[in-house]
Amino acid sequence: MHASDSPDPRSGPAPSPFDTADPDFLDDPYPDYAALRAAGPVHDHPGLGLPVAVTHAACSAVLRDRGLGRVWTDARPEAELAAFNLLHRNSLLEREGEPHTRLRRLVAAAFARGHTRRLAPLVRARATALVEELVTRVRDGEPADLVTLVAEPLPVQVIADLLGVPENRRAPLREWSDAIVAMYEPDPGPDARRAAERAAAEFVVMLRDLVAERTRHGSGAGPDRTAEGTGDLIGDLLVVRDSGDRIGADELVGTAALLLMAGHEATVNVIGNGVHALLRHPAQWRRLLADPGLIGTAVEELIRFDAPLQLFERTAVVDTTVAGYPVAAGGRIGALLGAAGRDPAVFGADADRLDVGRSPNPHLGFGAGVHYCLGAPLARLEIAEVLRALLFLLPDAAPDGAPVRRPRFVMRGWSELRLTTSTERPSSC
Repeated sequence: MHASDSPDPRSGPAPSPFDTADPDFLDDPYPDYAALRAAGPVHDHPGLGLPVAVTHAACSAVLRDRGLGRVWTDARPEAELAAFNLLHRNSLLEREGEPHTRLRRLVAAAFARGHTRRLAPLVRARATALVEELVTRVRDGEPADLVTLVAEPLPVQVIADLLGVPENRRAPLREWSDAIVAMYEPDPGPDARRAAERAAAEFVVMLRDLVAERTRHGSGAGPDRTAEGTGDLIGDLLVVRDSGDRIGADELVGTAALLLMAGHEATVNVIGNGVHALLRHPAQWRRLLADPGLIGTAVEELIRFDAPLQLFERTAVVDTTVAGYPVAAGGRIGALLGAAGRDPAVFGADADRLDVGRSPNPHLGFGAGVHYCLGAPLARLEIAEVLRALLFLLPDAAPDGAPVRRPRFVMRGWSELRLTTSTERPSSC
């Protein structure tokens, strides 16, 4: 019998499973998570078709246990999802053991060639320019949507800068990313599958073209070449060697796709969720105005407080247990990262309170163990620069009407978050 077919009595009496399609749950899942945590660390969820870990300790075990991994199985029907499957089959995130270690070593070596430092001034300039456009609209009385004007364009531009995608080929990146990650939701449906495959196929063609251009003209031919690297990550991935080994063509495409999807979607949602949380807790916004030195800890707290990625799945490669819950080889289990981030056992009795000065803050937003996010420093930089620009250029920020939530569970965020100015201008130092 599969482990998820029968609840383990050690997990306690489980409350009714939450409904991932319920708008009330999507609006605020955290009371449901608290009830689950109080009943036990792991629970079956028939709707998701797998057990879910809900405590910080259990979620950390799901992410760190080497008996659990990301075991990719091609999405079906395979003939209709060839490009989608190619991207994931060659993704760093979907590998375990030596194949994962080998590819991660190559990608990490390319990342280590100074890319976050190289991009830092550009990230600040881009974030400032986008926020300036938003502020101009606010001051002119025009609609000023943080998601459309800042949160969405910044990460995709930064990932394009990282990869070396020319300006004239960047327009479809955001749409491709959104279409592909829609497949991670429960029961995405045939329209979403078709859109994901179309986006994946177009992305594969573009990436292969870029790799071919780098190969023809020399990977380091660009004007941004430095002694540390070739000037962009695609170029560095092409030249990196590890004991004679090099990244394969499809592996490079899969790596670039992972960076776009993970780097774009998560950062968009941290910016949207985070600014929304700050404006709902004006005392914390005022703390940042008074002490911008808290921006670094605020970034970590915003990731913890309203997790952009709510669910991360793993598959047992051997029989194992998580918090006493048996998971048979081949069985799946999910880590509810949103629930882990509000666990009082780790974050104290005030785990449901936003605290921009919270430290330490061992959230699991960037994963843990061998799959810890390689792009975490760049994501932190982007979020921090948006906060810095908003605090400086729009210190009297306030919500303009009700925000509009994206009807998604796994990737939690807003589709619209309009800003205006408050009637009482906050003081700042």
